[in-house]
Amino acid sequence: MIWNPFARRARRAAPVDEARWRRLEAGLPFLRHLAPAERARLRAMALEFVAQKEWHGARGLRLTPDIQLAIALQACLPVLELGLDSYRGWVGIIVYPGDFVVPRRQMSEDGVVHEYDDTVAGEAWQGGPVLLSWFDRPEEADGMNVVIHEFAHKLDMLNGVPDGFPPLHEGMSRQAWSEAFLPAYEDFCARVDAGEETRIDPYAADSPAEFFAVASEVFFEAPELLQAEYPAVYEQLRQFYRQDPLAGAPRGLAGRRFRP
Repeated sequence: MIWNPFARRARRAAPVDEARWRRLEAGLPFLRHLAPAERARLRAMALEFVAQKEWHGARGLRLTPDIQLAIALQACLPVLELGLDSYRGWVGIIVYPGDFVVPRRQMSEDGVVHEYDDTVAGEAWQGGPVLLSWFDRPEEADGMNVVIHEFAHKLDMLNGVPDGFPPLHEGMSRQAWSEAFLPAYEDFCARVDAGEETRIDPYAADSPAEFFAVASEVFFEAPELLQAEYPAVYEQLRQFYRQDPLAGAPRGLAGRRFRP
């Protein structure tokens, strides 16, 4: 018999009382901008998400209901106005206790194949599972929101190509998206190459796909920062996610990743 880590579908979560929701959400301060009705919808989506997906704790991690719900709240935030169907076509979520190693194979220009181990905090596979790190203490995450980041990649992959250009909604302009993201990405790369200590994680300069994923993190966690540095990108993400975090309650910058 071939072992399948996703063979057991998660059971529908038991009812969650208000005190427990509040305790879970206290660790996710970027949810503070949500109106009561939005928060209620997010909670309902999180419960459905836990039930829909197939979960596996790796390297001995015991996946508690609280860990699943905390991940689900973050994963559902980007699709709050888009629906869980945005995460169609795959079911697996693998959670590691901290960073993990992924073996890589890369061919150089002269045709030589190099194999190496890459230490990562998360990874989204085309048509496959999402791999996530779980940190018991927020400071261990070094300011990352690995959940929003990897699920932004999943949205980017909906057109089959993780290139920072996800399928846009009716009424959005491909030209406007390109005119917002391309100059912002080039400017950010130039700043990183010049050695500037950017307030946005320099990993965003790795590729257009990573720029989109990191920008999505900042959009939800520190929207005032993204709006100040790349207002056109903020506007496109506002249209794409059909949310405007800046329209909610005033907030300070969240997370060490977005350092002053």
